[in-house]
Amino acid sequence: MVRKLKYHEQKLLRRLELVSWEAAKGSLAEVKALRRYRLARRLRDLGPASAAFRARCAAALLEKLYGLGLVNCRRSLAVCESLSAAAFCRRRLPCLLVKLRMAQNLRHAVTFVEQGHVRVGPEVVTDPALLVPRAVEDFITWVDASRLRQKVLDYNQERDDFDLAA
Repeated sequence: MVRKLKYHEQKLLRRLELVSWEAAKGSLAEVKALRRYRLARRLRDLGPASAAFRARCAAALLEKLYGLGLVNCRRSLAVCESLSAAAFCRRRLPCLLVKLRMAQNLRHAVTFVEQGHVRVGPEVVTDPALLVPRAVEDFITWVDASRLRQKVLDYNQERDDFDLAA
């Protein structure tokens, strides 16, 4: 016999679905989002009367996803159907910092971004949820006044004497 849950236990478990939790393995929100927004399938299911509109929209969608770095080719909409929420998460700035080996792990990367040690192009970024497009990925660097940049330059023995005076 199972005991009755106390008030605070009921309050904590109010939003949890115990029936489908183990089967979903934590990706229930992802599955719901993918079911709701099926752009590739909706474009594919358009009738033959709107072939020009479908081709134009499909090309625009593939170009946008390729520019964001979510797909590797611009050929077909079949690639878009298998796109997951994890692909969007992999394009966030802290994930790219780990990929570029500017941080050891994701937690350190998020800390570096929040503290203002990282810039994308000319502007300093403090939001770790920033999605970095493919064109801007090469411009991720340390801020000039960052202590981390100075440590890296000292380690690589590339620090300029002019930087010491300034």
